[in-house]
Amino acid sequence: MNPHVVEASEDSFAWLLESGMLADPGILERYKSARFGWLTARAYPLVDRDMLKLLMDWCIWLFAFDDGFCESENLSRHTALIARALPEMFRVLHDIDSGEPVDNVFARSLQGLRHRIAEHAERDQLDRWATATKEYIFAQVWEAANRESDVVPTPEDYIFMRRRTGAMYPVYALIDIAARQRLTPDEWHHPDIRALTEHANDLVVWDNDLFSYAKERKHDQARHNLVNVLATHRGYSLQEALDEVAQMHDVAVLEMVRLRQSVQEWGSRAVHTYVQGLEHWVRGHIEYSLGSARYVRAWPAGTEWARVN
Repeated sequence: MNPHVVEASEDSFAWLLESGMLADPGILERYKSARFGWLTARAYPLVDRDMLKLLMDWCIWLFAFDDGFCESENLSRHTALIARALPEMFRVLHDIDSGEPVDNVFARSLQGLRHRIAEHAERDQLDRWATATKEYIFAQVWEAANRESDVVPTPEDYIFMRRRTGAMYPVYALIDIAARQRLTPDEWHHPDIRALTEHANDLVVWDNDLFSYAKERKHDQARHNLVNVLATHRGYSLQEALDEVAQMHDVAVLEMVRLRQSVQEWGSRAVHTYVQGLEHWVRGHIEYSLGSARYVRAWPAGTEWARVN
């Protein structure tokens, strides 16, 4: 746990209030109780306070965008409404001055975050983050289209797109920036690093699907949840689907362990720091989710959760 978690989290919540992204007092109170800053503090335990505050603001932007824009009952089923916001979002990400004011509150907050990240990043690092963020935002159009057409995606499509809808690539792109190091383009595109990043992405989003299944059953019929995707397309019972997700998870862990040994032989200091950052995210997400009201309180009374030692 990052030692600056309390003060940085308070500052980040104040930033959220000032941003205007979530005006509903009920939602704001829910965010306060969810303590999203503690997820960031577990995922980036070694950064200083100022960097932690920036990372918290970014992660809370992702949660706010997802809750207020993508899962909002007014927007989430209307593909066109989300699609129309793309030009403003993309202009902000690529720092293109159109001469027009930035009206969308999420785009406005994103613009400020981009400028702050740019202060710490080399050009190629900033481009990685911007490209990953653009993929995440565009993937929300895919989800909205599925909701609008009442479609449960196939397992193959879901696994591919979940790597984009889960917003892990954008946070992983900040690992070397946050550590004030830099993966070279060759290191970033190395097959071992690409595979490690993909497996770490899968682990976090699949764990999230397990933790959030009960919550999503109430809101979206768990349409975009691996448990329901497997049950729908493979005819599994709920328990069979849960067991298969757990098995997929274990295979991905073994692959990360195997690939880490390979990276130890050739990786630079920046590469080792990046791989450690992936591991912090995988474990930190589990630790956070087991104590988060956002997920645990949505499950039926009597649900037994493993104790984390």
